[in-house]
Amino acid sequence: MADRLYTSLEADEILSGLRFDTKLEKVVLARIAFALSLSIDGSNVKMSNDFSGGEMKRPTFVASDELYLKTLLSFVHKKADIEEDEFYSNKSYIKSHIDNGCKHLSRIFDECNHNSELLLKRLTEKIEFSGRKELLGQGLDLFIGKTLLDKKELTLELNNTKKHANSHLAIMGKPGVGKTQFLLKMLADIRRQSNYQTNFIFFDYKGDVVENQKFLEVAKVQTYRLLQGNQNLPINPFMLPDYEEQTINVSAREKAESFASISTKFGVVQKGALTEAIRAAYAKRADSKLPFPDFQDILAIANEMYEEDNKKDDSLIEVLRDLADFDLFWKHGSDVQPIDKLSNRTILIDVHAMPVLKELVGYLVIERLYKEMAALPDSPINDGKRTIRTILVIDEAHNYLGQKNIFLERIIREGRSKGIVVFFASQSPNDYQQKFFNFQELLEFTYIFQCEGVSSSSMQDILGCGGKTAKDLQTEVARLEPFQVISRSQEKTAEFVKFTAEPFYKNY
Repeated sequence: MADRLYTSLEADEILSGLRFDTKLEKVVLARIAFALSLSIDGSNVKMSNDFSGGEMKRPTFVASDELYLKTLLSFVHKKADIEEDEFYSNKSYIKSHIDNGCKHLSRIFDECNHNSELLLKRLTEKIEFSGRKELLGQGLDLFIGKTLLDKKELTLELNNTKKHANSHLAIMGKPGVGKTQFLLKMLADIRRQSNYQTNFIFFDYKGDVVENQKFLEVAKVQTYRLLQGNQNLPINPFMLPDYEEQTINVSAREKAESFASISTKFGVVQKGALTEAIRAAYAKRADSKLPFPDFQDILAIANEMYEEDNKKDDSLIEVLRDLADFDLFWKHGSDVQPIDKLSNRTILIDVHAMPVLKELVGYLVIERLYKEMAALPDSPINDGKRTIRTILVIDEAHNYLGQKNIFLERIIREGRSKGIVVFFASQSPNDYQQKFFNFQELLEFTYIFQCEGVSSSSMQDILGCGGKTAKDLQTEVARLEPFQVISRSQEKTAEFVKFTAEPFYKNY
């Protein structure tokens, strides 16, 4: 990993001259030049091959903004992952943008007749060079609609810790009533209001969101269409924070439990065999540069084990073969590096074309997110607003809620302090009544669109209303018009509120 780069001679001369005129440090001017180049030329920047200028050390230029800068470069250059040499080195995007941006700085300075005050005024109109708008933990107050009777505007204060215990949310309703449009509007608002610092991981079960180009553009989403073309997830489920024997053993057992929770055919024998195969695969990769296996490794070892014991193929081999043959996850020999962190990405995983394994793919990604979350420090709180780092968005959630997904449960229980939030979209409040885990109890925000067959007990738990109100609302919910919603009231004097939800298409 390079810890410094050298600008072009021309850039160094421009920075030195402007430092004298503006009284700004060279690194500040270099960051201005970088931002100028990004905003003016973007991905069309020419790579710079002149290294004869001044030294620019990585800690000085990058400071604490590495994640932010990588996200910017990833978006501008349309790359899912920015490698180290591409990020900060003499062959990096940052160097090329600094050298290119210095030319723009010099041009603007000439246009300002070498008046430094006028230069700074022009720059503030062009870019926010003095620091991006730090809205992390602030500004996530979302306009969600107007009440039906008096047209009063409703605001969702998503991360207000003074009012709400957590930020977990569920949207419920049958297909075609507007719940997806409502969800997309909230996600787009969150991305913009957080200055794209709050991320989300979206499981698109039906494949309709991945086709909404406007949403993908507004929210700046990287999409992965599984089983469509040659695209897979650049995620390796076997990456660990360390590769000590105990860590590997725990992870292997957890993977076996994950598989068993998805497949009813997965018994004690299969769990034991999978645990052993995973441990052996780690041992085989122990001395390599990337000390973690892929599903091809696991399948090969499991096949060997079965052949040695003269065992016939069973549900374990079937699942492993599908995971390996469908090429769903990153594997050794891939042209790209696996994503090292999920929690700082905004991605949409389109699983609608998969005939099988939808839930298992979701399970493995959720497990990976939880492991990252557990290692994060608590997210900061500013004036009662907690920073939301990442939102896990699960569409068609009824397909997941019935599983005993221990990692999803842990994210819901423990995610509040880490700034990790879960958004569900499902067809009925009944979906959240699971005997093994009380999802309803931990959902702070619930929005019910038109539903049929909703039990009064489910309605009562979801809205926190009385029994009589819940029974009355059973009929009311079944008769709601598209985009009409019933949710908990923000007023203490009312048990619920009925409003018209704001759709994405109306706002963007």
